[in-house]
Amino acid sequence: MAKSLVSIIVPCYKQAHLLDETLNSVMQQTYKNWECVIVNDGSPDHTEEVALEWCKKDKRFSYVSKKNGGLPAARNTGVKKTSGKFILPLDSDDILHEQYIEKLLPYFDDPTIGIVTSYRFFFVKSKTNIIKIYKPNGDNYRNLMFENQLMPSSIYKKECWVEVGGYDESMIKGFEDWEFWLNITKRGWLYHTVEEPLFYYRKAKESMLIDTHRNHAETNKKYIFWKHKELYIKHFDNFFEVMFYNLNVHRKAELQIKNSLEYKIGKALLIPFKVFKKLFKFVMNMTIKSNLKSI
Repeated sequence: MAKSLVSIIVPCYKQAHLLDETLNSVMQQTYKNWECVIVNDGSPDHTEEVALEWCKKDKRFSYVSKKNGGLPAARNTGVKKTSGKFILPLDSDDILHEQYIEKLLPYFDDPTIGIVTSYRFFFVKSKTNIIKIYKPNGDNYRNLMFENQLMPSSIYKKECWVEVGGYDESMIKGFEDWEFWLNITKRGWLYHTVEEPLFYYRKAKESMLIDTHRNHAETNKKYIFWKHKELYIKHFDNFFEVMFYNLNVHRKAELQIKNSLEYKIGKALLIPFKVFKKLFKFVMNMTIKSNLKSI
């Protein structure tokens, strides 16, 4: 695998101000046999200007622009333009360790491995400001059924993308990478984790992932469970246990909130407003009745 071409896909949408740092981490890779496709997903900022400057710097960079269609469609567009045996999706605000490709690629010598990932840093603003390290575990689909262990920028064999038909373009509200990994591994492919933090994930106050967890998590999970229901039926006992465990966790969290001092104070403060609302409704009804009698 030492000489194999690695195709890096960088979808861009409203991240032009961070794109230079991301593409510089590509340029600094110690593994040199790569190509990088920058996909402008209809971004309204100066993404095109930044991308074209990098294409001038190094012929390994290329650029494609498309109408906005969401992250999975942008990734698929990029993959279709590639020639490499391996695919590395890279979001336009994240950063690769300079040895990322060099240290992950050798594990594909095992023909059962379809995906290779690593430990990753979470950082705020600067990659020197590390707030935590995430360490994936497991190696097969059973480890992915209820939680996404793999980061979106794991490296995978292009034949896996072909086998599953690419990313599910209907999943524009997130978790498309989770569904993609599950779709690959349920076919028998394994994944491997390099036990070193070789990737920098930018933690932002507002991001697509935050919006997904805040507003679309349950809907997306339901979609994944239904799409791959044969897995959850096969492991129904485990599925049953996990679902009721989650219900219990949510119930305890709800009770904890209701028993908190803040909740009780807030509820007490609302009492005058509730009384006023009832009084206002009563007065309005009496006024209407009075008006009707006078007609």
